[in-house]
Amino acid sequence: MSSRPLCLAFGLALVWPAMAAPAKAPPVAAPPPPPPAAAPAVPAAAAVDPRAAAALEKMGRYLRSLKNFTVHGDTTLDVVTDDGQKLQFPGEVDYKVRVPDGLRLDWKTDRKERALYYDGKTLTLYGPKNKFYARVEAPPTLHELVAVARDRYGIELPLPDLFLWGTPAAPISALQQATFVGPARIDGSVTEQYAFRQDGVDWQLWLETGDKPLPRRLVITTTTDPAQPQYATTLTWNTSAALKDSTFAFVPPKDAARIELVEVDVAAVEEDQP
Repeated sequence: MSSRPLCLAFGLALVWPAMAAPAKAPPVAAPPPPPPAAAPAVPAAAAVDPRAAAALEKMGRYLRSLKNFTVHGDTTLDVVTDDGQKLQFPGEVDYKVRVPDGLRLDWKTDRKERALYYDGKTLTLYGPKNKFYARVEAPPTLHELVAVARDRYGIELPLPDLFLWGTPAAPISALQQATFVGPARIDGSVTEQYAFRQDGVDWQLWLETGDKPLPRRLVITTTTDPAQPQYATTLTWNTSAALKDSTFAFVPPKDAARIELVEVDVAAVEEDQP
């Protein structure tokens, strides 16, 4: 059973292999911070509220029942500069999914654009701007793909928990706290807001009410960093999408160049980190 946090979406930076990692944002002069605003009243944090745990399990079961779906995420990502200033960057994530062996991912920000194709046999990464692509053999299921991409190639998919919730890879036992916050509306839909805490991360989840408990909004705060950067996304779903085989097949443009997808020793990288 995995000991990784349930919420992994804060690692959404889809790393382009065999290229240098992007440098940190340069230090810039920051104005004095404004006085802290008073936080809104919310229920006191308890241990694991059974209602919150049950809602998470119900969502996981429903997500695992979906066979074909698309989901669009409007995202924001905080980046902390060397001098501690927090910058925020917007982006978009689009998934087209056919369980158990089809995935198309498009991820766009003002600075990067990436595409990922998976057809149950091969995994292809493509950079539309630089016309580079890499292709490797892949495992036969989406669940395995998430782990192989992360552990073998150092690729952390955006919102990987969409494929892990409701499986042993995302155990409820990893939660340190789970709290029901209250009702809320997301894009006109009635939802219930929950707050969770795990080692190194706090996260919030807004679940649609009724018999389709879809996650509609997710906010993740990294608590190991004093600046507490956040990743946030609001999700729009189509749970009955008609997807063709061609959706998951990558045909390289004539001017595209193939590069090698290099395997990485993730354990060694983690050991080297301070």
